[in-house]
Amino acid sequence: MIIKNAKVYAKDQTFAEGDIHIENGVFCTQTQEGGIVDAKGCYAIPGLIDLHFHGCAGHDICDGTPQALSNIAEHEAANGITGICPATMTLPYEELLQILRNAADWQKNRQEASDCPKGADLLGINMEGPFISVAKKGAQDPQHIVSCDLKTAQDFLDASHGLVKFIGIAPEQNPDFTTFISQLKDRVHISLAHTNADYDTALAAFRAGADHAVHLYNAMPPFTHREPGVIGAVADSPHVHAELICDGIHIHPSVVRATFRMLGADRIVLISDSMRAAGMPDGSYTLGGLAVNVKDRKVTLASNGALAGSASNLMECMRTLVTQMGIPLETAVGCASVNPAKVLGVFEERGSIEAGKVADVVLLDESLQVQAVVKDGVQIR
Repeated sequence: MIIKNAKVYAKDQTFAEGDIHIENGVFCTQTQEGGIVDAKGCYAIPGLIDLHFHGCAGHDICDGTPQALSNIAEHEAANGITGICPATMTLPYEELLQILRNAADWQKNRQEASDCPKGADLLGINMEGPFISVAKKGAQDPQHIVSCDLKTAQDFLDASHGLVKFIGIAPEQNPDFTTFISQLKDRVHISLAHTNADYDTALAAFRAGADHAVHLYNAMPPFTHREPGVIGAVADSPHVHAELICDGIHIHPSVVRATFRMLGADRIVLISDSMRAAGMPDGSYTLGGLAVNVKDRKVTLASNGALAGSASNLMECMRTLVTQMGIPLETAVGCASVNPAKVLGVFEERGSIEAGKVADVVLLDESLQVQAVVKDGVQIR
């Protein structure tokens, strides 16, 4: 396949007019085989990677079924998100184990399939709970919150057959959090998630080896001039990446712009935090076993009106970041493809349009609407 006349997102994260050559499912420097796609007037960007979302199209990873994962993967890929790392909720221990086993089995079966799947690739699992804070529980069920436990964490890693890439904790809830982090940091990313930690506690966690912040600003103390909290600790920890939900609801555009200036684009990972209502009409749904209402893309708990994830996919969030928040497209694409690929440790094989990498590419028109999606060198939309 040759994609011609596109404005191609290059290795240096700028756009340049050119052609994209694909052979045997990977990008290459030259090919004489396959069809030609005329992409004149379109941006060609790498497939996006969402490393924190719960579901879409009426399904959730916590449904714990192969069909749910298949439907999620197909819906995401059709919207230009070709790599996924869905997030689990705070649920009972045995239920979480079953969800992780289901994902591991689904992944194994998919890798052994003879035909080329058209859905997004499962690159990992992001465990948002259960080691979080009741004070900042958000839409997590407080009755299933537990303290950090090394054996429990190892059980999660084993059940997922290595798929778990992030384990979230609230360090202030666990006096021995530094031991927990130091014992696990070489096997999995430790993130600060749904935490009420002050600056000193959060900084101690990052210095112990935690290196990720779950949906910055949301489910954590506010950033103020005398109490900078988790956000200040993230800013002072150059090795830490921070997730941002840029759906236009979770964070004010001014704060988003300030965060880019404070952290720099290389440390920001754009996420959707979408739940099963993404791609669905307004109505009543569930998230982590709790009832939620969705109206005008805003998801709230039925019990108290608190925000409960989003109903926007990552491509929509990236578009909002550019069109409503003033972040350049080149920067936004990097935060939704390059950065998550690097955090997940898969940048050698995906996340940019370079020879030898998996041929996942999305064509966008001038208004950043998806015009075509190529997955593993095959056009699926």
